[in-house]
Amino acid sequence: MRWDHLFDDLAGQLEHELTAEEADLQREEERLRLGRLGLRERIVALRRTRDRALSELSVVVLGGTRLRVRPVTVGRDWVAGDLDGRDDAQGVIPFRAIDAIELRDEQVEVSLEAGDPAPDLSSKLGMPFLLRDLCRRRVGVRIDTPVGSVTGTIDRVGRDHLDLAEHELEVPRRRAAVSGVRVISLDQVVVVRL
Repeated sequence: MRWDHLFDDLAGQLEHELTAEEADLQREEERLRLGRLGLRERIVALRRTRDRALSELSVVVLGGTRLRVRPVTVGRDWVAGDLDGRDDAQGVIPFRAIDAIELRDEQVEVSLEAGDPAPDLSSKLGMPFLLRDLCRRRVGVRIDTPVGSVTGTIDRVGRDHLDLAEHELEVPRRRAAVSGVRVISLDQVVVVRL
């Protein structure tokens, strides 16, 4: 009879230790996952939520400007979406121009959720690719930099810069409307407003 109690006690201790070891392993795996988590994955997790209020981000860009952004597409090194709560004001923000994202308590946990391991096509597209597409489409843009804003049409995109034909947004890009061409380093682009 005493042996039965001894074996039951040993079995209980072993089960407790195995459960504790499994819990420690899961905590360590979660710490490692969070250590590998990038800004892009956190933004994608918030974009995936069906709750519009949870997906809207308060982004502080270089220079201290605050923008409300509802992400629509997240590229390799940029996020595009509706700006300031308006469906008619779209913009693109390079990740390196994001100084901070201010999250509400309910957004923090959502942003940390594990996502789909299969990346979508947009995760492979860098900022120069996106800018080349805007150039090809001849879209009028306003480009915000740390020293100000300039409007016009992107004429060409190099590896680390773009040429912007400066003109008023309301006017189509015509030689007579262009006041000059500004070469802008991609490192200086804070927001591209469409």
